Formats: sequence, structure tokens, C-alpha cells
Amino acid sequence: MQKFHKSLLILVLICGQSLLAGCSGIREDWDESDEKLTAGIFLDSDERAVLPAGMELRPIYDEGLSVTKFLEGFREMPYNDAARFCTIAYGHLIKRSRCNGNEPEEFRNGISEPKGARLLMTDMERAQIAVLTMTKVPLTDGQYAALCDFVYNVGTGNFKKSSLLSVVNKQQFDRVPSQFRRWAKANGRIIKGLKIRRENEIELFFDGLGVPRAVPEADEDLSPIDIREGEVR
Repeated sequence: MQKFHKSLLILVLICGQSLLAGCSGIREDWDESDEKLTAGIFLDSDERAVLPAGMELRPIYDEGLSVTKFLEGFREMPYNDAARFCTIAYGHLIKRSRCNGNEPEEFRNGISEPKGARLLMTDMERAQIAVLTMTKVPLTDGQYAALCDFVYNVGTGNFKKSSLLSVVNKQQFDRVPSQFRRWAKANGRIIKGLKIRRENEIELFFDGLGVPRAVPEADEDLSPIDIREGEVR
């Protein structure tokens, strides 16, 4: 993890206190509030998947949770994300409408970071179940954590239909980085924060293994994917 932590430190030093508030490139008029997106896990169907009998929920190791916390960023008070949904802490969705002072009392005056961390762990359970039930091959702690972060961000339905899941299940790990990088759009445009997130997920997926540099296959689709629309094959 030393290399991974070093890369995070470099990003922090380059971008300042908020990873997504100071990076340059892509859009000159970029603003952090434009890119604070509702996690796709909250936009899935209300029907929650369950683990098969006898299967236990695999925890996400500390390094993986740290990456998700780092990428989501903590806010103690309710705020409106880019979709104008009322949100708090590490991207926890309070309601699918603007904050107006009528939020549940437990959130109205803000929450502590430890409570926000507990909310995140509960929210991540849907992503964990999706990864456990949809992947068919053994995963390292880093691979599991990276996929959980990805599912938290794009949603379980998008993950289920993704080429990323397909190449993972075929153990074509050399194709994983390019498939991660496709998920960089939201609402029709490339999002800087998503590009940064994908690179962090790639490093986490290959923690201790080294990121492969594969030549794309001739028929491999590498077109950008909008996380709000999902992959069309």
C-alpha cells in the first residue's frame, strides 16, 4: 500500500485540501458543487439484494474504506449535491430533493465524522452484496474494495451490465484498467472527479500487483460511459 498512499498524498498536495476543489484541466469553469454527484447506489431500485444462505458479508479492508472516504469527502452539514439532492457526510443521501430545513432531526444540525463513517459502512453494504453475488472469481482485498467503491458510485444495475464485470469474471485483469476508465461521464459530460476516482480504483484493484499496461483488443469498446445511463452493448 505504500505506493498507493504515496499517490494519494501527491494528489492532495497538487489539489489542496479538497481533492476535487483545486485540480486544473478539462473545464476552466469547473466548480466542486458541479461534481458532487449522488452515489449511484442510492438511485437503484428500492428492492435490496440479499446474500444467499450461508454467505457472509465480506468486510472492506481499511485501505479500501479510506479511499472511498477520501473520494467522497466528509461534510458535517446537509448540502445539495449536483442533482440538488439533500446529502450529508460521505455522500449519504437524505432525500431526493433540496435541503430545506425539514430534514430528519438527526441530520438537521449536522453530524460527527464517526457517525458519518458508520453511515458509509451501512450504505456500502448494497455494493458489497452486489460484488459478492455478481463476481465469480476469487478477489484480493484490493480488487474487492475497488469494485465496491465502483458500485457505490455507479449503482448495482450498471455494474451488472458492465464489460468491467465481464472481464473480471473472465479473469482478463489486463483489460480492467481500460474498462474502469470508460466510466468518466455524468449527465452527458466528462467529469474530472470521476476520472480521478477511476484512477484511484485502478490503483486499489492492483494493490501489490502492479497495474498492467495492456494493448486494447481490436474489437474492444473503449467509448466513454455515462454513469447515469450505464453501458449499452
